[in-house]
Parts: sequence; structure tokens; C-alpha cells
Amino acid sequence: MSSLSKINLEPVGFVKTEAVGKEVRDKNVVSRIVFREELSEALEGIQEFSHLFVLFWMQKIADKKKEIMKVHPRGRRDMPLLGIFATRTPHRPNPIGLTRVKLLKVEGNVVTVQGLDAFDGTPVLDIKPFDSWDTTEDFKVPEWWMKLEKERSKKRENSK
Repeated sequence: MSSLSKINLEPVGFVKTEAVGKEVRDKNVVSRIVFREELSEALEGIQEFSHLFVLFWMQKIADKKKEIMKVHPRGRRDMPLLGIFATRTPHRPNPIGLTRVKLLKVEGNVVTVQGLDAFDGTPVLDIKPFDSWDTTEDFKVPEWWMKLEKERSKKRENSK
């Protein structure tokens, strides 16, 4: 086995949120990321950004779920059966979550964000600032994704 066959990560911090269950998916939810004290200095300058990417370990994913290789997007049987890497399912061999969040404030070793879809106690692996390099105008998505996005937009309009 090569030296890269195993990777050891240590969380940089942990999520603190009052959201439970499906509430964590609400993009209006405010959460705090409490970083390890010794990493406070590494946060210097982050407040200059409006948005961040948060990478976190989805620790609540059961080992059996990590063996799933194909899913229907969002669990919907009317969607095609696809390989997990073609979806945003949390059921993955390495359950790493990635979310773009709005940065609200930084106080010492605590970063307050909006839109983090992670549970209380979730280990945070890293954060990275979001900037213009992270956008593209010429992206492509499949038909099933467009259908889901239209449905989501319609729900948002109806809830207003």
C-alpha cells in the first residue's frame, strides 16, 4: 500500500447550531463554527469576504450507507438511477460535505455563518473564501437537475 492509502484529518472546529432534522437545510439558518483556539490566528482576514466554502465531515452517515454506489437524486424514483458521484447525496465512501455559506461575523475563534447545512457537533475540516474564481457562466447540468430546480423555484414562489 502506498502512503496515500489512508488520510488522517483533524477537525479545525465544530458546528454549533440549534437547527435539528430537516431544519439544517434551511438557507436562512444561522450557525457558528467554533475553531480550535490555536487556529484563531489563521482566521485573520477572513472577515473581508462575504461568502465561504465550508468542508465538513458528515459523521451521522451510517457505514452501510457509505457502501451505496447508485441513488435516485433526492431519493425520488421518478429521477434516473445514477452513480453517487453524479449527485449531491450524502451517502458516499468519504462523507465530506461542501456548502457555500454567507459570512456574518468573526469573533475570536468563532465564525458565524448563514446557510450551513450541518448538524450541531459536526466536525469542520476546512473553510475557504469564495471569490470570482469560483463562478462560471458556461456550466452544464443534466435534464433531471433542471426539472428539480424548476420545482424548487416554483415552491419558493408559492411560499412567498
